[in-house]
Amino acid sequence: MNAAKIAAIVLILAGVLGLAYGSFSFTKETHEAKIGPVELSVKDKQTINIPVWAGVGAIVIGGALLVFWQQEELDPSAAAN
Repeated sequence: MNAAKIAAIVLILAGVLGLAYGSFSFTKETHEAKIGPVELSVKDKQTINIPVWAGVGAIVIGGALLVFWQQEELDPSAAAN
């Protein structure tokens, strides 16, 4: 399996996951202070929304890459040019 097929499969899987979940969140530690024996820290929970168009676009580009690469492998005259 070559790099183009792997990239195409990764794009398709990323697009499907983006459509299935729609967003992901993570916790980020933003401030930390130590004043004597007292320690303060602030943790922010951030959510990133994945647009539907990005998921669909990743699936379409991955599919096109798979189809294009497969046609290029099947067509021996394309390799001669």
